[in-house]
Amino acid sequence: MAILTGCGSPDSAHSNAVRVNQVCGEKPNCVSTLDNREEHALAPFELNETGLEQWADIEQLALTLPGASLAKRTEEYLHIECTSTVFRFVDDFEVQRQSGQLTVRSESRTGYSDFGVNRERAEQFRALLNEAGYLKKN
Repeated sequence: MAILTGCGSPDSAHSNAVRVNQVCGEKPNCVSTLDNREEHALAPFELNETGLEQWADIEQLALTLPGASLAKRTEEYLHIECTSTVFRFVDDFEVQRQSGQLTVRSESRTGYSDFGVNRERAEQFRALLNEAGYLKKN
């Protein structure tokens, strides 16, 4: 099911926008560590000492997500476009390093619901970071 869902064709204006520090809109097609509403909220991604020094590795882990390609990179920010296999829908996956943690936001560009694809992607990223030993243990 995750392969079939997404958001729509690429929109260059949307793909160039930095939205990582914004909460999600009303549609159930977005998740964020900055959003407190249950349907949109992600638990914090708190980096440990090792993770704080591994920005290049964190980027490489993000690029292993299904359909991922790098749209923009700075010293503190990643914008990854994730394209679905079947319909070629593009979602925006953003990561920003700040204050010892990662702000993470994943959103479909178009459509109403993402059927949980963005949450699944964010939690897959969390699992990759945990496996690499970059997140604090709870």
